[in-house]
Amino acid sequence: MSARLLEVAANSVASALAAQAGGAGRVELCSALELGGLTPSHASIAMVRERLRIPLYVLIRPRAGDFLYDDDECEAMRRDIETCAALGCDGVVLGVLDADGGVDMQRCYELIATAGHLGVTFHRAFDLVSDPRRALEDVIALGCERVLTSGGQASALEGAALIRGLIEQASGRIALMPGAGVMADNLAALANATGAREFHASAKRQLASGMRHRPPQLVDMQGGELRSDVEQVRALVQALQAG
Repeated sequence: MSARLLEVAANSVASALAAQAGGAGRVELCSALELGGLTPSHASIAMVRERLRIPLYVLIRPRAGDFLYDDDECEAMRRDIETCAALGCDGVVLGVLDADGGVDMQRCYELIATAGHLGVTFHRAFDLVSDPRRALEDVIALGCERVLTSGGQASALEGAALIRGLIEQASGRIALMPGAGVMADNLAALANATGAREFHASAKRQLASGMRHRPPQLVDMQGGELRSDVEQVRALVQALQAG
């Protein structure tokens, strides 16, 4: 049986390095975690690739909101995937749905074809599908390595029963990776409830701002950055190893 692995959603170079230092097995690089994650800048991808020794996957998501994309948005995603391949990334994280809540097979196929040799994770667009069991078969047919999912609930622990059922359905053809609300203090319970081997967390904390000048009329613009925390990552890894 394969060892359990923690993937960290890192929103910056500093977060990616913190994930690595804490013992994560893989990084999913993104920006705008507060929006559910968007594609990071090309410069961020390049810098993280230069400094990271563990596998690097990049989130391919052009905007916040739903996962129903038009031709221009899909073209933007294709170009971002080409950049990831050129920079030597290990994989990409993507997903496109149709208006009825199904996997948009044609658009996904085109993106995956662009990815070529890169690994592919189908992201939490999966949690918005109308029929998870049918969607799982579609994602398997596309050739994805794994699905990131909360089991259609606000947290992976709440969706654990569906995740376990999907793992049983997959029967080793694809990995199911629980994500959303994954913390060191619930990871053992989540692992036991789902039977999953890979888990996804951001392990983030908000840093204090270093600004001394703080106009009182613009308080909402002055918070410190969200960053993955080495100690939180380490605690998650320890919980996985102990489980």
